[in-house]
Amino acid sequence: MWDAWAPDWFERGKRAWEMDEPCWGIHQIPETQVGLLRGFSQGQVIELGCGTGYVSAWLSRLGGKPIGLDNSLAQLSNAKQLQNHFDVHFPLVHADAERLPFVDDSFDFAISEYGAAIWCDPYRWIPETARVLRPGGRLVFLGNSTQLMLTMPDDDGPATTSMQRPQFGMYRMEWDDDPGVEFHLSHGERIRLLRQSGFEVEDLIEMYPPEGSVENQYPFVSLNWAMQWPAEEAWLARKN
Repeated sequence: MWDAWAPDWFERGKRAWEMDEPCWGIHQIPETQVGLLRGFSQGQVIELGCGTGYVSAWLSRLGGKPIGLDNSLAQLSNAKQLQNHFDVHFPLVHADAERLPFVDDSFDFAISEYGAAIWCDPYRWIPETARVLRPGGRLVFLGNSTQLMLTMPDDDGPATTSMQRPQFGMYRMEWDDDPGVEFHLSHGERIRLLRQSGFEVEDLIEMYPPEGSVENQYPFVSLNWAMQWPAEEAWLARKN
């Protein structure tokens, strides 16, 4: 699916590569306002589901040594083209975040903006990430909020002001008009999984559009909705 979608993401990826400051999520919240990288201290980095590679590019410019991993060859081709265009180079690996091709204790920092955060089974990718992180290493991941996922209709949006599905048992999600499969957990289940995988949860950041935001290009949530409830959330965790 992502090989087919890749051409539609090249220009968006290029715009992200051009940014002087990281900006996160569908409403492009500046790093100075959200602080997802406050625990970043350079070192070896793995981006899980890198797509066009812009997050790895940001971390490379901040002094990290990233590896961008994705299961889509077409997205990795996009990333390679953008590396050449901006003359910022780091390894790109074609692999699945549920089965990482790295030895234990290989990385200091792991990150996923969407990518593995929603497209991989959390009961596989989170323990795998814990395995390849060194003690004290940090994990940051960003995806759709629990509130959003409970209020989206089966036709992929836009989010409503009423519950569309139960929170009990939320996990694997599929949509009537989308061939993809996503994974979303409740907060309690997510905390339990992180702790069982050897992580200490340092923060859960509920993300709201910054002042002056306009309607985003994604049809599944309106600006008015996102100003009242968090459309996205970011988790910050440290490996014990």
